[in-house]
Amino acid sequence: MKQDLDALMESAGLDALLVSGPATHNPAMFYFTGNVHVDPGDLIKLRGQAPVLFCNPMEREQAASTGLQTKNLAEYRYNDLLNQVGGDPLKATALRYQKMFADLGLESGRVAIYGLLDAAYSYEVFNMLQELMPEIEIVGEMRNPVLKLARETKDEDEVEHTRKMGAATVEVVGKTAAYLQSHKAKDGVLVKENGQPLTIGDVKTKINEWAIAAGVENPHGVIFAIGRDAGVPHNLGEPDDVLALGKTIVYDIFLQEPGGGYHFDFTRTWCLGYAPEKEQKLYDDVREVFDRLMTEEMEANMPFAALQDRTCELFEEQGHPTIRQDQMIQAGYVHSIGHGLGLDVHELPFARPSDAVLKPGVIVTIEPGLYYPDEGMGCRLEDTVFVHADGRMEVLAEYPLDLVLPIEEA
Repeated sequence: MKQDLDALMESAGLDALLVSGPATHNPAMFYFTGNVHVDPGDLIKLRGQAPVLFCNPMEREQAASTGLQTKNLAEYRYNDLLNQVGGDPLKATALRYQKMFADLGLESGRVAIYGLLDAAYSYEVFNMLQELMPEIEIVGEMRNPVLKLARETKDEDEVEHTRKMGAATVEVVGKTAAYLQSHKAKDGVLVKENGQPLTIGDVKTKINEWAIAAGVENPHGVIFAIGRDAGVPHNLGEPDDVLALGKTIVYDIFLQEPGGGYHFDFTRTWCLGYAPEKEQKLYDDVREVFDRLMTEEMEANMPFAALQDRTCELFEEQGHPTIRQDQMIQAGYVHSIGHGLGLDVHELPFARPSDAVLKPGVIVTIEPGLYYPDEGMGCRLEDTVFVHADGRMEVLAEYPLDLVLPIEEA
């Protein structure tokens, strides 16, 4: 949580954080600003002090709406700096950063950089800034970055944002089911009123429309894959594939708040009309493990990796190969049991390899699945769960787990 930032910075030996880039679709900046039009901007947080947001004058009112202390970049008279260094934009930009740091009393110490900027720009500007300010050490954090550690646990406002995204997600999923069931089957496939087969592309077009109507974004696309493609966990599905009866459909949807805010992550597996014996058995095995995890195995403060090991054990007892036995497998249980969820679809905590625990405040996905592409089928079930302070596990959006969607014949 944000309240942990100063302690995390102290533990990491950081004196300041510099976050750069736009406020939207930039998780590090959005974490502080929310959904406002500041593009680009810079935010500097000194340890023990409130963050300061630097913005251009045209966006000063948007910046002020964040409730953060703001400073107008026009005060630094960039054109004067540019003239001072003979028209070199690199040196002028680095000089502006130097003045911004000085205004906040930041003359020495370790500064971690975050955000979204062009890599070449960042490399040149921050190297130049390092030359101008030798008492400053500019660092990039690969291991245990403090912002991501702070974001690992959510406050109640963040949880409520996620709940609302969950409600929007299951609304779209419900409309998807109703849309499929509004079509009849002919010769084993769903058909439209004109007699042409209904395709995955048709369904995805509607999903995008429903997301827009719900006031949310779908920036990463949707996994809606049938048959063999359902057996490859992150296969998005082929737009021209027809919606055939009796084949597994993996429907994994990860919508996001407008502007790059909080995500939801949710998966169901469907068979249209009926489920053949092997598809039903696949689903039953996944459902058994899913129910065991959700009702018996998952506990607050347990190691997340232990839940992954237990998932592997349960699938192995059913006779399925798992990633614990072979990291290169492409059939059976081939991925981890879940991950943290927030401003990124995948964020801390991770189930493998990890020393993370399911501590109060985390929002995680629980998503066991089995995949057999050569047999033309796959199955995954996924809910998003919040761990309360008292250890209670809350499923943030309820939706039926039924495999079969009944379909009428034409």
